[in-house]
Amino acid sequence: MLDFIFKYYRKTQHRFFSKDKYFVERLKELIGFTPSRVHIFKVAFYHKSTLNNNTTVPEDGIFQSNERLEFLGDALLSFVVGEYLFKKYPNANEGFLTKMRSKIVKRKMLNYIAEQMGLDQLMMEFNQTAISQSMLGNALEALIGAIYMEQGFDFTKEYILKNIIRKYVDINRLEFFDDNYKSQLLEWCQKYNKEIDFRVINKYKTDKRDRFKVGVFIDGVEIASAEDFNKKSAEQIAAEIAISQVVTKSENDE
Repeated sequence: MLDFIFKYYRKTQHRFFSKDKYFVERLKELIGFTPSRVHIFKVAFYHKSTLNNNTTVPEDGIFQSNERLEFLGDALLSFVVGEYLFKKYPNANEGFLTKMRSKIVKRKMLNYIAEQMGLDQLMMEFNQTAISQSMLGNALEALIGAIYMEQGFDFTKEYILKNIIRKYVDINRLEFFDDNYKSQLLEWCQKYNKEIDFRVINKYKTDKRDRFKVGVFIDGVEIASAEDFNKKSAEQIAAEIAISQVVTKSENDE
């Protein structure tokens, strides 16, 4: 009973009296409850680059980035999505289930969902660096980890199903949608006996973070290039550009 009263007091204090009132109000709209341990949710939105750039003590004393919560949220999301697909497609084989799960939990999809949820606004509140798309997906996973730490597995599972999968993921469309552009390009090159190579053309630092410029070379000729903070993401973007320039043109000529 005393524990319940103490948690209620902490929630009420955060909501009405603390300097975190605005953050807590926005957080409640996002997760559906007022957290008693607000600092955990603050950590969920701290990117490591912000901590690396800080030379002074943060106002709230938090020196931890969201990487550990991201690790936890990633595991929870993967399991819940896997179980959801297992039940939804009782006759599907392992290969189909694996591909479908990958489409849902892949970085590009999580970045999109996080942006739709408005996590970019919360990220800007806690970070003194440019907010990239890849940071949004990481923050979403970290938020899931924070929800688990506060509410446990059952609540977190229901949150993922109701507020992420059913709200933002078009499962039926994903069945027939292939956005693995690198794989598509590799298959096309194999079909037409083309040699393909993905090369890192340049690597440099932005806000103390590695940024990659990747080029797509077909038969030794650079067809397209793209940049991102993640090498694999840069490859996918470059492959998508190459498909629009080479594969589509080839198919139209046939």
